[in-house]
Amino acid sequence: MAADVTVSEPAAVDEGGAEVLAQPSPLSAFWAAFRENKGAVFGIAVFGVVLLLALTANLIAPHSPIEQFRDAVRAPPVWEQGGSWRFVLGTDGDGHDMLTRLIYGARVSLFIGFSVMSVSFVIGAALGLLAAMTGPVVDVAVTRLMDLIMAVPSLVLAILVVAVLGPSLTNTIVAVTIVYLPRYVRLVRASALGELNKEYVTAARVAGVGPFRLAWSTVLPNCLAPLIVMAALGVSDAILEAAGLGFLGLGAQPPTPEWGSMLADSREFIRSDPWIVTLPGLAILITVVAINLAGDGLRDALDPKMRRG
Repeated sequence: MAADVTVSEPAAVDEGGAEVLAQPSPLSAFWAAFRENKGAVFGIAVFGVVLLLALTANLIAPHSPIEQFRDAVRAPPVWEQGGSWRFVLGTDGDGHDMLTRLIYGARVSLFIGFSVMSVSFVIGAALGLLAAMTGPVVDVAVTRLMDLIMAVPSLVLAILVVAVLGPSLTNTIVAVTIVYLPRYVRLVRASALGELNKEYVTAARVAGVGPFRLAWSTVLPNCLAPLIVMAALGVSDAILEAAGLGFLGLGAQPPTPEWGSMLADSREFIRSDPWIVTLPGLAILITVVAINLAGDGLRDALDPKMRRG
C-alpha cells in the first residue's frame, strides 16, 4: 500500500502540471475567440493592407502626390477608353495621379484617426478616473462638461472649433478630439465606479496604495477591455469626421492629399468623370467598414458574454 501511494503522487503532480501547460496563452485564447468572427478577420486583413499602403507610400506610390501632369488632366483610368497604365486610376482635375493621392491620403486619414484615438484615450482615461475617484464636486464638474460637449452635434462642434482655430491638419485633430473625448471619459468613469467597490480595490487601499497608483495601476487595467473596443471603433469615427471637415474645406488644406478634400475638389466632375469622385469615397467606405468589422470582432473576443457558443 505504501509503495502504491508513493508511486501515484508523482503521477497526480504530473497530470496537474500537464493541465497547466496545456492551457492556451492569453494571446492564443484571444486570437481563437477573434477568428470565430469571419467578418472581423476579413476586416483586419483589409485594414492591414490599407495600413501597409500608408506606411510604404513613399516606396510604392508611382508619382509624387503634389506633382501635376498638365498633359494628362482628367485622364481616364486604365479600364476606360483612352486610359493607360501610366495612370492606373486616372488623374483628377488638376492633373494629379489618383492612385498616388489615394495612397498618400490613406496615410493622412489614418494619422488623423490614430492621433485622435491616442489623445482621446489618454485624456479620457485621466478625466474619467479623476471623476470617479475624487469628490462629488469634481465628478459633477467633469460630467457636466462632457454633457455640454455632447449636447452639440458632433459635426457642428467640429466646425465651430476649426472656425475658431483656423483650418489645418493639426486643428482638425484638435477639433475631432474634442468631439469624441466625452465618450472615453464617460466609459472610463462608469467602468471605474463599478470597480471601486470590489474587494481587490479595498485590499489595495488597506495595503496603503496611494490614490495615483490605485487609479492607474489597479483600477484602470480592469477597465481596459471596453476602452480598447471604443478606441478601435473611434478610429473609423475620427476618419469620417475628418473627411467631413475636409469636404467642407475646413480640414487638411491643399495640396495635402486627404480623402475628404479630394471628394470636395472632384464633386464638379461627378457626371463627366465619375471615377474622380468615386475613388476617394470608396477608399473612405472600405477603410471605415474594415475597421468597424475588426472592432466588432475585438468586442466579441474581449467580452466573454458576446462569444458564440
